[in-house]
Amino acid sequence: MSGHSHWAGIKHKKALVDAKRGKLWSKLAKAIIIAAKMGGGDPDANIRLRAAIDEAKAVSLPKDNIARAIKRGTGELGGEQLDELIYEGYGPGGVAVLAEVVTDNRNRTAPEIRKIFEMCGGKLGSTGCVAWNFEKKGLFIIPKGNLTEETIMEIALEAGADDVVETEETFEITCLPASYDSVSNALKDAKIEPEESQLSLIPKDTAEVNDLETAAKIIKLMELLDDHDDIQKVSSNFSIPDDIMDKIN
Repeated sequence: MSGHSHWAGIKHKKALVDAKRGKLWSKLAKAIIIAAKMGGGDPDANIRLRAAIDEAKAVSLPKDNIARAIKRGTGELGGEQLDELIYEGYGPGGVAVLAEVVTDNRNRTAPEIRKIFEMCGGKLGSTGCVAWNFEKKGLFIIPKGNLTEETIMEIALEAGADDVVETEETFEITCLPASYDSVSNALKDAKIEPEESQLSLIPKDTAEVNDLETAAKIIKLMELLDDHDDIQKVSSNFSIPDDIMDKIN
C-alpha cells in the first residue's frame, strides 16, 4: 500500500527500540545535531528538528542530551564533523533499500554498508537508483489501546494527514512534512501519545514478498543495517504477509 512503512511496523512489533536504547540514543542525538545544523536550533521554526526531538523524547532521551545536541548543531559546542549521506541499493528479491547515514568518516562507512548488503544477498547501488520510489513524510505509530480507527482517522485527516493504516497492534499515520506539526499538535490535544513520531522515507509503491527464504534474508539485511552505528534510518518498499512474518519470528 502506498504510504505504508512496513519496516517501521515490524520494528515496533519486534521491540527493537527498547532492546537497543543506548545505541538509539546516540543515533537520535546525531539526528538532532544534523537537524539543528541544517535548519537552526528553534524547533518551532525547524520541522526536522521538531521531529527529531519528538522521536528522542519518545524513547526517553534526557533533556540535557537533547539540549547539548542542539548546541552542537548550531555551533555553540564543539565536536567532530558529521556528514549526512544516503546509500541506496537492492535487497534480496530486488526490493529497494535506502539507508540514511550520519558519519564522521565516510571512507569507513561505505565499505561496511556494502559488506552488509552483500552478506545478505543484496547489492549497494548508485545514487538515484531507488530514491525515485520514496518520498519524505511524517510518520506516527500509535498503539491501539481503546482507540478506534474512526477516531484516529477523524483527528489525523482533519489535521492534514494523508493516510491512516491499521495493523494488528497499531495505527500508522502518514503526512506531508509541512503537516507534521499540525498532526503532532492534534494528537497532543486529543491526549494521544505516539510510540514513534518521525520524518521518514516512505515508499510510493510496495513489492510483496511471498517466499519465506527471501523474506528472512530481507529482515536480516534490515536488522543489520539498522544496527550499524552510522545508520539513522533504513527504508524499504517490501511488504511481507503476516503468515510469513510469523514463521520468521
